[in-house]
Amino acid sequence: MTPDSISLLLAPAGAEVLAEACAGFTPGGELRLVEKLRRRYDAAVVTAAVTQASLRHRAVAKFGAEDAARMYFTPDGLEQATRTTVGVHRAARIAATLPGATVVDLGCGIGGDLISAARAGLRVTGVERDPATAAAARANLAALELPGQVLVGDAEAQDCSQYEVVFADPARRADGKRVFDHNAYSPPWSFITDLLAGTACVKVAPGIPHEAVPDGVEAEWVSDAGEVKEAALWSGKLYAGTTRRATLLPSGATVTSAPEVDSAPVGQYIYEPDGAIVRAGLVTAVADAVDGWLLDPRIAYVSASTLIQTPLASAYEVVEELPYKEKALRSWVRAQGIGTLEIKKRGVDFDPAVLRKKLAPKGPESATLIVTRIGRDAVAYSCRRVARP
Repeated sequence: MTPDSISLLLAPAGAEVLAEACAGFTPGGELRLVEKLRRRYDAAVVTAAVTQASLRHRAVAKFGAEDAARMYFTPDGLEQATRTTVGVHRAARIAATLPGATVVDLGCGIGGDLISAARAGLRVTGVERDPATAAAARANLAALELPGQVLVGDAEAQDCSQYEVVFADPARRADGKRVFDHNAYSPPWSFITDLLAGTACVKVAPGIPHEAVPDGVEAEWVSDAGEVKEAALWSGKLYAGTTRRATLLPSGATVTSAPEVDSAPVGQYIYEPDGAIVRAGLVTAVADAVDGWLLDPRIAYVSASTLIQTPLASAYEVVEELPYKEKALRSWVRAQGIGTLEIKKRGVDFDPAVLRKKLAPKGPESATLIVTRIGRDAVAYSCRRVARP
């Protein structure tokens, strides 16, 4: 997609082609749709419309059907965009602390965070260096009838002193590949730490090292439906007085402290903490919530004698302890008639998919196999997943 492509689709004639492309779109049917539309419309408009229809179809998972059907995307912009549930959470936190604040979004992409912030009553300005992506962000604010402006420019060249809050989403890709080292972000990490000296929120990868977070800055890890999505760094007036936080969406459950707990042998239940809690290093909060303990002080599994439902973790009832040996596990699978086998692991180096293939599950039953390390030894537990209420 290019700025011209977006302009074509915004024009009345292009909007008509786009509406027809979206109505006729089916995954895998792009070529047939292009051929059909080219019989009546200009090739450039058809290509832009079918590309956009495909992107809107993919965008439903992040933005929901209603918004995705009205928005404009670029392939990279959609890939890097914040999921709506996460953006809404972040915007609500800013608005609760600084209602109606002026917010500049450095590296705004296609405008996902701008949309959430504008809906929260914040006054937004986006800055995006790629003209096509900036055009999409501008079109999205207009399509959703939201106030705000989008500027084309480099984040590092902006005067942020006129805004009450700076939000930044540094690029974490290079040569089409995801970048995990925060020192390889663009803008560079030195620019990010300068922003965090004021009132700012910076979106970072969930794998950011704890020691990289500056003093006086909160690191918040966020999961959505059990999947860790991102981390965010909060500073200045947005700093809430805690250094680490895990937030679980959609429940909104949050954890900020990790009490000391003991380690002990397995009980009747094993709890697997939500990934955001694990990333934040707050696993013992789960043990405290279920009146439990750690199986090993260095491993993120909690055990307890009783079942206590909590949004902080998934629960598994322990059926039996098994030898961590392929022959013994294969015999267990056959004897129990297990055909659906979920394998979970921590602290043990193996590929669950490879082990599952070797165990050759076949039968009507289902089970969960948890493999972990206690001390120096690998242990395995046959479990039943406990359904959440």
